[in-house]
Amino acid sequence: QVQLVESGGGLVQAGGSLRLSCAASGSILRINVMGWYRQAPGKQRELVARITSSGSTNYADSVKGRFTISRDNAQNTAYLQMNSLKPEDTAVYYCRAEASTVRTPLSLSEYWGRGTQVTVSS
Repeated sequence: QVQLVESGGGLVQAGGSLRLSCAASGSILRINVMGWYRQAPGKQRELVARITSSGSTNYADSVKGRFTISRDNAQNTAYLQMNSLKPEDTAVYYCRAEASTVRTPLSLSEYWGRGTQVTVSS
């Protein structure tokens, strides 16, 4: 199994910055894609950014130019640098990973963290 633990959330004023981290642990063989999703109250969970093992990235239009996703493959960790934060960025941010494990070496399974709250005040 794979465990994902997010950290770095908190309360920040509009225009401020936060850096989220997602550490993966467990019987990991390979992590393919890592991504950040968010869910605001009353809304569906949405993709914020994703990054492949080779470093290719995708961003939601709403965060392009403000957020940067990165990862450290050796540490099985992903990061989300969030700058110029807006009140509409307020949400619970979840980390997601597609990984193969020692028990399932030939298949990729989806794993989610429990989330970290980001609150941006106006």
